Amino acid sequence: MRTWMMAAAGVLAMLGVAGVGTAQAAEITILANQGALSAVRDLAPAFEKASGHKVVVTFLQGAAMGQAINSDAPGDLVSSFFEASDDLIKRGKVVPGTWAEYARAGNGAAVKAGARKWDISTAEGFKRAMLEASSIGHSSQGTGPYNTKLFQRLGIYDQLKDKIKITEGRPVAAFVAAGEVEIGLQQTNVIQPFAGTEYLGPLPPDLIEYGRFGLGVLSVSKQPEIAKAFIAFATSPEAAPLIRKSTMEPPAR
Repeated sequence: MRTWMMAAAGVLAMLGVAGVGTAQAAEITILANQGALSAVRDLAPAFEKASGHKVVVTFLQGAAMGQAINSDAPGDLVSSFFEASDDLIKRGKVVPGTWAEYARAGNGAAVKAGARKWDISTAEGFKRAMLEASSIGHSSQGTGPYNTKLFQRLGIYDQLKDKIKITEGRPVAAFVAAGEVEIGLQQTNVIQPFAGTEYLGPLPPDLIEYGRFGLGVLSVSKQPEIAKAFIAFATSPEAAPLIRKSTMEPPAR
């Protein structure tokens, strides 16, 4: 923790907002989608301890994120899929020049606790699991669509399409735990840990496709300098262990 605290303190010093006393401590709010929530939650406490500023993480799922941003709800940072940046900046919702990629994650697989556990560490093992499973669940959001492209690339989509269930309203792992699908696929940090399921692991390196996540300062922010400091900390090398803590990764450089 000391390394992370020193890194955050160094970032603040470079931006001229270090050394605040309790009376000067500010509060920033981060609007985070499900895909990057775990990374933000792990980064926030380290930043708080080093800077003296409070970080509030607000989880917004699905349409709620868009509604909050479109209505200019109070907030200082938004964490979402990297590809959202152009639209947010174009519409004046995010300050130009502040958007930065800080994490990425691919899909992993889970089965119900006590059920058969396939070895998906290789492409052949993953393919076998998909063909042998009685049902497969994945979402239509975030990294969910990657699965369709992957099945097509492996040449097995036609064999799987009738047993694929597109999940909605709950995490994929919830459907797995309830026995509604035999095997579930979702972003590594979202599908596990989840009570009643067992995590099989991430997709093999030669099959995995990464969802990229970025942070940007909201135009409505009342603490833009501290928000920028948080981004600088989140993208620093010292933040990498915190991002990896929940099975996400820092971006490829």
